[in-house]
Amino acid sequence: QVQLVESGGGLVQAGGSLRLSCAASGRTFSTYVGAWFRQAPGKEREFVAVLWPGSLTYYADSVKGRFTISRDNAKNTVYLQMNSLKPEDTAVYYCASTSMITIARMRMTTEYNYWGQGTQVTVSS
Repeated sequence: QVQLVESGGGLVQAGGSLRLSCAASGRTFSTYVGAWFRQAPGKEREFVAVLWPGSLTYYADSVKGRFTISRDNAKNTVYLQMNSLKPEDTAVYYCASTSMITIARMRMTTEYNYWGQGTQVTVSS
């Protein structure tokens, strides 16, 4: 069975850092696109970052320069390093994956076949 499991969320003060992990089972991340989305209370799920095989990355403007997506193929895990956190970053963060996606479609939640259960990130003022 294909499964994505997120971890690393928590409560931090504004300006702090967290690293989220997304561990995959049932397949290898090395040949798949990995992505992160988030959903804040009262808002739709929004795109955060994406990582293609070959290390091409793309970020939402709201997190560019603060967040970094990466992978460790040996651990079959995708990470989201979050620095300089702001209260507006508070949300449930979800990892997602699919075999192939274009830049034009990368922000569409319906394009991703696999999703994790989510991990809560709360940033205090």
